[in-house]
Amino acid sequence: MKKLTFLLFLSGVCSFAQTAIEKTKFTASIANRSIDTIVIVGAQKYEKKIPVNSKGQFQEELTVPKGFYRLTYGENMTNLYFIPGKDIELNTDEKKFNENLTFKGNGANENNYLTQIIARTNKLVADIYNKDQEAFDKAIAEQDETEKNILAKATIDPEFKENITRSYESNLSRIKSNYSNIQKSKALIGKAALDFEYENHKGGKTKLSDLKGKYVYIDIWATWCMPCLGEIPYLQKIEEKYKGKNIEFVSISVDVEKDYEKWKNMVTDKQLGGIQLIADKNWNSDFVTTYGINAIPRFILIDPQGNFISSDAERPSSPELVTRLDSLLK
Repeated sequence: MKKLTFLLFLSGVCSFAQTAIEKTKFTASIANRSIDTIVIVGAQKYEKKIPVNSKGQFQEELTVPKGFYRLTYGENMTNLYFIPGKDIELNTDEKKFNENLTFKGNGANENNYLTQIIARTNKLVADIYNKDQEAFDKAIAEQDETEKNILAKATIDPEFKENITRSYESNLSRIKSNYSNIQKSKALIGKAALDFEYENHKGGKTKLSDLKGKYVYIDIWATWCMPCLGEIPYLQKIEEKYKGKNIEFVSISVDVEKDYEKWKNMVTDKQLGGIQLIADKNWNSDFVTTYGINAIPRFILIDPQGNFISSDAERPSSPELVTRLDSLLK
């Protein structure tokens, strides 16, 4: 299952006008608290760290413009919607942060709606990618009707409603795109991967065909891609775990020509392992365009004969990757 992060247009509503902004009281009660800080971020580089006491509580007065914000608490993350002058009380349990998340106060409606639509979206994607086309289309249509009915009856801020509608439509589009890519990926299973020959950071060039006889795990990335960089520590752990096994880890940068030195320096500075390559024509390289790679990071797994196991494999941060590699390399 491809987890879908609910997309919000954070900069689409926040307005940092110079007029005075009413304070918003933000309180919380977090059961089984073990983390002592939450962080709230928003548009215009807004960031606020709030200490959480030993009872899992805090009370803070915020001077924030109306709009969407993101709250992180350890490894947990959720979205918030603040309306100046409207107070919010967050209640949850650290052990099941998002599952138990509820809000009270006169600013609660928008936040409860936001929590619930994210939960419904994640429930939708839990198994929808395993359905055939007819069942997929039916599930999407039913979800669409449900969401429109709920939204029509909701008592929420008009600007919030407008933004959440755009976000929902964007996420629905992403689900459809993901489904299409997964179907294309399934069609490639067992088929020979297109060969490539790219510059190796250590010198010379490396072909995919040079690696026949081994499993190959390919990471398509770029130096400017934050999600790509976020996967690097996990990839380094995976590389260490399977060191000496019959697998090669290959990273292919799609950086443009002007960022060539940036790529070279980053590989060196971050001591990136595996085989570090840079594509010959960035996004227009044959290997990239042939398989419709239009978003990164993208991970590909190839068998020792040079055939696809998956053209859209699990990320290094996914426990499912270890399960798959263990089964292949046992």
